[in-house]
Amino acid sequence: MLSRPTSVIHVMVGPRQVGKTTIARQIQESIGIPSIYATADSPTPLDSGWIETQWRRAVGEAIVSGSPVLLVLDELQKVRGWSETLKLLWDDRQAGPDIRLLILGSSALMMQEGLTESLAGRFFLHRCSHWAFAECREAFGWNLQQWLYFGGYPGAAVFIETENDWKRYVTDALIETVLARDVLQMSKVAKPVLLRHLFGLAAVLPAQSVSYTKMLGQLHDAGNTTTLAHYLKLLESAFLISGLELFSLGVQRKRGSSPKLVMWNNALVNALSVKSFRDAVSDTIWWGRLVENAVGAHLCNSLNSVEYGITYWREGNHEVDFVVSRGAEFWAIEVKSGRSGAVSGLARFKQRYPAAKVMLVGGAGIPLEEFFSRDAASWLVG
Repeated sequence: MLSRPTSVIHVMVGPRQVGKTTIARQIQESIGIPSIYATADSPTPLDSGWIETQWRRAVGEAIVSGSPVLLVLDELQKVRGWSETLKLLWDDRQAGPDIRLLILGSSALMMQEGLTESLAGRFFLHRCSHWAFAECREAFGWNLQQWLYFGGYPGAAVFIETENDWKRYVTDALIETVLARDVLQMSKVAKPVLLRHLFGLAAVLPAQSVSYTKMLGQLHDAGNTTTLAHYLKLLESAFLISGLELFSLGVQRKRGSSPKLVMWNNALVNALSVKSFRDAVSDTIWWGRLVENAVGAHLCNSLNSVEYGITYWREGNHEVDFVVSRGAEFWAIEVKSGRSGAVSGLARFKQRYPAAKVMLVGGAGIPLEEFFSRDAASWLVG
């Protein structure tokens, strides 16, 4: 798309360390026109003057070369007033050289706010996600158990032979960097220690629904439920955790209902766990949680939140692990991974909502390896 004149800004959004910068570098090498790359991933926030400087560099290169120029701006959400500045420069480009713009960001919330408020109608969005099983299998030769434990961060793959090194890398280079730079630095967080504790709590309770009241009892300096709900949204915007709401049809979901905590990458869970790979595989209950969390993460990573809604359902002792909705359609998904218990939730849900489509993942249903080998949306057809 960037090899020819374009009327839009191309935007690539996704988690840290999943290959956005690598993709941008590959585009630079293959596009056949001069290019400039600059990153705003600085310990201290930059201002709009940084964007103008990079734009002037691109204009100067275009004048000297007599050619269109690709300008790549990485981690742009860290620049104060970035969207307003880009709007002014982009709208004024008709009078100057052909500058083609690719911007990258690792905070969905900050990018979305800037794009919708200032750059509406001026951008095309490309979403990157944590690496799926099929990608890790092809790139690293991993089997399903390895992917379910080590997750989908390609940069961490070289460390898996020494698990302690792998845990340290994920904790220091990924979790700490995202929390410190993409969440705490970018958003107003009155209680940063609480946000960190909330992240740690979610890591030990993957794929479990936890009431805000229970969270308040387990977290220090917890504040109130509104604060916790807000912090969950911030963590979701950094592609770390989703607090799935309880499904209800035709009725506004009750804010404050017990969220189901889904980590977007199992590496985030296991890097903070004391269990080794061997321990995790042999612990049937824990492994079942990892499998269920991986299914939820696969849905969160694959399904566009604008088009799809992801929730869960519970009525008494009956529960459906995930409910995916799109318009008037919805699918009830139950995960079987060796945990005991009948699939009573699906039958009860179908009684309540006859129009629902049901799906069993694992066990006697769709084999786990087959389910994770395809994009989640491909299972929601027909």
